[in-house]
Amino acid sequence: MVSVFVASLQSNDFELFGLTQQFALDRSALDARWKELQREAHPDKFAAQGAAAQRVAMQWSVRINEAYQRLKDPVKRAAYLCELGGAPIRAEDNTAMPAAFLMQQMSWREELDDARTSEDLEKILAEVNAHLAQTLQLCEQMLDRDHDHVQASGQVRALMFIQKFIKDIDARFDRLG
Repeated sequence: MVSVFVASLQSNDFELFGLTQQFALDRSALDARWKELQREAHPDKFAAQGAAAQRVAMQWSVRINEAYQRLKDPVKRAAYLCELGGAPIRAEDNTAMPAAFLMQQMSWREELDDARTSEDLEKILAEVNAHLAQTLQLCEQMLDRDHDHVQASGQVRALMFIQKFIKDIDARFDRLG
C-alpha cells in the first residue's frame, strides 16, 4: 500500500512520525512530518488502485491525523506518554492531586467568583498561565529526564484541570462582554 510507511497502523504515535518517544518535541518538525505523511497517504493518490486501496489509505489518513492531534497538544502528549509508560491518567475515575494543588484550585475558584472586571480576570488568567507553564516544565522533567510516569500522571491531571479552568475564565470574559 503506502510503501514509505515503515510503521504499522498499530505503531505508537512517535514511531508513526519517526520521533523520539519523549515529551519535548520540535513542533515545526512535527508539522512538516504530518504534512509529508498526509501527502503520502492521501486516498486520492490511490484512486487508480481501486476502492480497497483507497479505504486503506483512508485508514492511514485517519490514523495520522489522530496521532498528530495527540502529539501536537502538550497535555494530550503527556497523557499519552504516561499511558505508554504504564501509568494511564484515568481522569474520569482518578482525580487524585496533591493537597497544595487542591488548595490552589479552591483559591482560583474563589478569585474567579469574586472577579468583577476584565482586569480581575486578566490577573487570574496571568497567574493560571504561569502555573500552566511551570506544570508543563515539570511534566517534561518527569517524563524525559526522570522517566517517572506515575508522578507525571498526577501533573497531567493538574494540567487538565488548568485547561478547563482557563475555559471557565474565558467564559467569564465573554459574560463581561
